[in-house]
Amino acid sequence: MNINMSKKNIFGIMLTFLSAMTACAGNPAEVQTNEPTNDGTGAVVYFTKEITPESLVRIYEALGIEAKGRVAVKISTGESSRSNHLRPELIKDLVQKVNGTLVECNTAYGGNRASTARHKQAIAERGYNEIAEVDIMDEEGTMEIPVEDTKWIKHDIVGSHLANYDFMINLAHFKGHAMGGFGGVLKNASIGVASSSGKSYIHTAGRSLTGFSNSNQDSFLESMAAAAQAVHNYFKQGNKDIVYINVMNNISIDCDCDGSPATPELKDMGILASTDPVALDKACLDLVFNHESTAGDDASALVRRIENLHGTHTVEYAEQLGLGTRHYTLIDIDAASSIDETHTDNANRYNVFSLDGKKVLANAKSLEQLSKGVYIVNGKKEVIDK
Repeated sequence: MNINMSKKNIFGIMLTFLSAMTACAGNPAEVQTNEPTNDGTGAVVYFTKEITPESLVRIYEALGIEAKGRVAVKISTGESSRSNHLRPELIKDLVQKVNGTLVECNTAYGGNRASTARHKQAIAERGYNEIAEVDIMDEEGTMEIPVEDTKWIKHDIVGSHLANYDFMINLAHFKGHAMGGFGGVLKNASIGVASSSGKSYIHTAGRSLTGFSNSNQDSFLESMAAAAQAVHNYFKQGNKDIVYINVMNNISIDCDCDGSPATPELKDMGILASTDPVALDKACLDLVFNHESTAGDDASALVRRIENLHGTHTVEYAEQLGLGTRHYTLIDIDAASSIDETHTDNANRYNVFSLDGKKVLANAKSLEQLSKGVYIVNGKKEVIDK
């Protein structure tokens, strides 16, 4: 037996086994669908096809919300150097712009991030501590924050250091996941912010503080949605705030907790950002499900993984909880336009949003009543200068 190879692949084998268990047990019988909801209503989701340090800063700035106070930037530090986690060189400019602290919690499955000492070693190996301070939030224990939905979990167990922050940038890598189907900002807020024991609590839908065993897949997905809402609500109290970014690069069917992930079959798609985590994950799902696959750029394996694990239910249930909406207006910041005068053609109708997603005009005949500024007009960013 090749002992080195068995150690290298043991977590991947475990994930594959658990994925098979959840795919075969407790799944709903109905056929899963993912109808696109980019219908010009709901939340504003910003998009850029560019994946660079500069575009990451630019899409954060498009949100129009300044990170203030003690800023946490929640990332995944990745299980190994072969994982597809967001690299330090990509996120450095954004993290330093907001004077942020990179935050993580220890894992619950073993591996090289299960203890604080080993996790710190992994962080150093990845180079994250060269660009910013890194805080393992459950290093000194846990704290419980309330959940609105107590169907499965009665609270959310997070790292105690969460209390040290006033603002969070949920900076997620969008990809597949062997247990949840996919991982984006909702998973990054729920499983990602949860302590080691809190991760097990979510995975088992409130039944245990250890392990992952759960024969009811939807109970796990719904627990993730409830925990994500708890973190969102925590940062929506007082002077706190939170924003969300998904980076769609290296889109493997496997998550960053897999040290030997499958090679991505889908090409990089871009970066998306919103103040609404439900709309953001839904927009990313729409890009995947509606992708026209070709040789060398194929979404079918990821779509199958999401469908087999009923992954879109997390987004659907999060909307039911009131965390956000699946309906959104997608704004391509690469195609932002500028106009010097308002449109006056009465045949046109205008739906106008502010940059923070608030509706300004609905079905308006003209834009004359708008004051100078930047708006989202019929799904496109426009500068009103009159």
